[in-house]
Amino acid sequence: MTEDEVLEKRFRELARRSYDSGCYMFTPFLGMDKQALFYRMEKELSYAGTALSGGVEGAERQILRFGDASALGYETAFPIVCLLAKPNNLKFAEELTHRDYLGALMNLGIERELIGDIVIRERTCCIFCLDRIAPYIVENLTQVRHTGVHVTKTDEIPETAKPQYREEQVVVSSGRIDALVAKQYHLSRSSSAELFRSKKIFVGGRPCENTAYLCRDGDIVSVRGYGKFRVCGDFGITGKGRLRVTLKIYV
Repeated sequence: MTEDEVLEKRFRELARRSYDSGCYMFTPFLGMDKQALFYRMEKELSYAGTALSGGVEGAERQILRFGDASALGYETAFPIVCLLAKPNNLKFAEELTHRDYLGALMNLGIERELIGDIVIRERTCCIFCLDRIAPYIVENLTQVRHTGVHVTKTDEIPETAKPQYREEQVVVSSGRIDALVAKQYHLSRSSSAELFRSKKIFVGGRPCENTAYLCRDGDIVSVRGYGKFRVCGDFGITGKGRLRVTLKIYV
């Protein structure tokens, strides 16, 4: 069986177990490619009730939950914990990156699927992870590269972990997604088209292969290898009849 076939089987199994047993079931963290597989099966799995969360709005890596409160008669939280990692001594700390923290976690023997998004701002790293691995990380993540760090669990998501944007306006011939992607990332038409063919474009987490899709207010467009932006609703027309679109670029 291919990796996708194994995952499809797992999705079906978790949906059936949730429906038959009357309890919630969860996957580990899923990257966008695996979320895309779920979206292809969403209608098939809908009988069990499904939801996605990464612990914070706009998270790229998310957990899939099977089960619906209206059917099960109760609600339960996603098993996601937010950890804060800070250098022991800011004065001598290195400029640590996402790759540095992820590498340190992998060196502890932690599987990638147990870790969600890693957000670094102002020398503080927010690590979203499954609750069952959190105590191990708190105890054992003491160094990233040559910098000593300490890790604590937080019950409230800090503002620094929430999405932050910079606002930009672009002028395009239309609100088609291929035009917005090409303009925002300074791509030629052929390079933009290749991203669609390679299934690297997502809207609201769902894969988008339709280059003519007309973006709407609130659409979140992710381009693997380039970034992510939200389309705002204040469309305007320039004097030359072109479309002026406001984008909020995730930073």
